[in-house]
Amino acid sequence: MDFEFSEEQKMFRDAFRDFVEKEISPLVEEYEKKEKFPKQILKKMAALGYLGVDYPEEYGGAGLGKVGGCISIEEIARVAVGISAGIIIGTENSIMSIYNHGSDHLKQKYMVPSLKGEKLGAFGLTEPDAGSDAANIQTTAVLKGDHYVLNGTKMFITNAPVAEFVLVAASTDKSKGPRGISLFVLDTDTPGYTCRSLEKVCFRSSETGELSFEDCKVPLENLVGEEGKGFRYIVEALAGGRVIHAARSVGLAVGAFEASLKYSQERVQFGQPIYKNQAIAFKLARMATNIEAARLMAYKAAWLMDQGNDAVKEASMAKLFASEVAVEVANEAMQIHGGYAFTMDSPVQRFFRDSRLFTVTEGTSEIQQLVISRELGLR
Repeated sequence: MDFEFSEEQKMFRDAFRDFVEKEISPLVEEYEKKEKFPKQILKKMAALGYLGVDYPEEYGGAGLGKVGGCISIEEIARVAVGISAGIIIGTENSIMSIYNHGSDHLKQKYMVPSLKGEKLGAFGLTEPDAGSDAANIQTTAVLKGDHYVLNGTKMFITNAPVAEFVLVAASTDKSKGPRGISLFVLDTDTPGYTCRSLEKVCFRSSETGELSFEDCKVPLENLVGEEGKGFRYIVEALAGGRVIHAARSVGLAVGAFEASLKYSQERVQFGQPIYKNQAIAFKLARMATNIEAARLMAYKAAWLMDQGNDAVKEASMAKLFASEVAVEVANEAMQIHGGYAFTMDSPVQRFFRDSRLFTVTEGTSEIQQLVISRELGLR
């Protein structure tokens, strides 16, 4: 593996970082307070080829692979984890299975508009009683002639309040357990579909909702791939998503570290900047070291995927380690900033709140360890 970005990747990173600083960073505080996702940013990103950079150009992507996707998400998460969440769900979780297994009709109707910033998707997997136990999905889809009828509830669904469509996991044959799960694309203007917005402690510039389906009719053509293979598609998509989430954790950690380094150079105590105190210098050294290790793990997993490997073990390792590093770095950032950290004017209080979700979302740390142990042949 080449441990240095190619010239193309470096140019993309630099250009994208400039875009984030000019177009996304100024929106953060406003949309955090509003608890809204700045949907208008999607078309600006799409116009420059910045949406879905890991997809082929024929569908509107930039063809930069999973490494490119990680670069973009790391840069956004440096300044706005909430906004990065909406973008990840809209360009990864909600359309990845459509890209991998959907018909050309579904790709043209949902994937291509998503990468143009014209539609925003959500991913309806988690339920009130099916979180880590994703195979325990209770939402049902019953085939009736030329359509399926969906009934059920989904919980903690990012983008749901502002999405045009939802990729929904539902059971088409409960007797088969996970082998009876299928994926469907549901338009959010479908009769019987409702969404209740949820107020959150963190990720406040993304929007999250609880979904209800009451006899929602879904056209037969909106089945993704084959009936009964949805759980397999989900597992496949989650591996790629975990790499992206690892990069997001790295981005947040970098943002918290940079804020702490700057503050330690400006804050004077006992007649000198606080970074000159060994206790603070050692904290910063440890933060920088763990960030570097997390970044290497994330990009190695991304590189393996770009080489055609499933990298399930490496993706879970990267997600596990990077998410926990983000929590640790954000916690140390709070300590370095002292009393200032506890004011809403401080960016590190947001890093601290946002980081805590990382070890829960996209598979808890416990689930990642379960996956890793299975890949090691221990279960």
